[in-house]
Amino acid sequence: MKLFALLTPILALGLCSCSSADRSKFDPRAAVSPGAVDPAFSAGPAAAPPPEMLAAPADAYKLGPCDKLDIEILGETGSRAETFVTPDSKIYFNLLAGQDVGGKTTEQVRQELETNLAQYYKRPQVSVTLVEALSQRFWILGRVNSPGIYPLKRPMKVLDAVSLAGGLFTSRFTGTTEELADLSHSFIMRGTEMLPVDFQKLIRGGDMAQNVYLQPDDFIYLPSSLTNEVYVLGAVVEPRPVGFMNEMNLMAAIGRGLGLKPDADLTRVSIIRGSLSDPKIAVVNAKDLMTGKATNIRLEPGDIIFVPGSGQISSEQLGREAVNTFVRVVAAGEGGRAATGTANVGVNIDITGAN
Repeated sequence: MKLFALLTPILALGLCSCSSADRSKFDPRAAVSPGAVDPAFSAGPAAAPPPEMLAAPADAYKLGPCDKLDIEILGETGSRAETFVTPDSKIYFNLLAGQDVGGKTTEQVRQELETNLAQYYKRPQVSVTLVEALSQRFWILGRVNSPGIYPLKRPMKVLDAVSLAGGLFTSRFTGTTEELADLSHSFIMRGTEMLPVDFQKLIRGGDMAQNVYLQPDDFIYLPSSLTNEVYVLGAVVEPRPVGFMNEMNLMAAIGRGLGLKPDADLTRVSIIRGSLSDPKIAVVNAKDLMTGKATNIRLEPGDIIFVPGSGQISSEQLGREAVNTFVRVVAAGEGGRAATGTANVGVNIDITGAN
């Protein structure tokens, strides 16, 4: 399956550099009164999707494995047949041997069939119709009513996908979606990159400049805002989300990662806070915390703790790599649970044709 092959490389974010401006940094020890606005978390001009992502795909649907076709030689009684594209991207029709159709349009297949059938029929005219599109799909998981893997049969945007999945999951007690989807940590992953789509602007603000067209194998994830977790990632024995506890601090969170790897660089531990589309970063010398040279740091739900390997990442790239790792870990975990039908989303996952 393409998704899991795409989760291995380092993701290249189309975001502003997390260390390129003062607005992207914060003081993790700064005391902020309840209800007050911390200037360090003020929103800056985050990267927007490029114009080409807002343009409808110009290419026609390309065939692939599991697609279902209706083929007929016009005027030839009994020639009509329904056939599936095989796993090796071939179709078998009439007297012909396997025809390779992978990556081709129905019009291209029609022309090739007419050419190849000419050895058996006089000027054959062939009709090729796409009955069911299953090879091009996208993923949408998390707090939607019907999370799953859906066929991409036509040009479709992000909001179309949310609508197809039944809309955001609604609380039966309040009738609202406000508290159920964590839009600040929602993301779309495409190939080797996370798209610069701001779900808060799109869904709450109605900013259609964020409503990009989907492509095959896009992975959309809208996590729950009711789950209080921090994410301990990087050079730890078990990178994972851990449950947030009252008064949770940095060293306690690192300990929940079940230990450090030998190459862990504790002098440059990063704390990422806020929206994925405009994250804020604090780089902390955790060795000073361990030796008592500095006070511990209180965390907040949703914080991403990233422990880099020694010398592997430049200081300028720490924030970017932390967000990349977060997206990779979450997508791999949620995608794996969906593909095996064990996703904990409160509804059944439709994975028809997922294998």
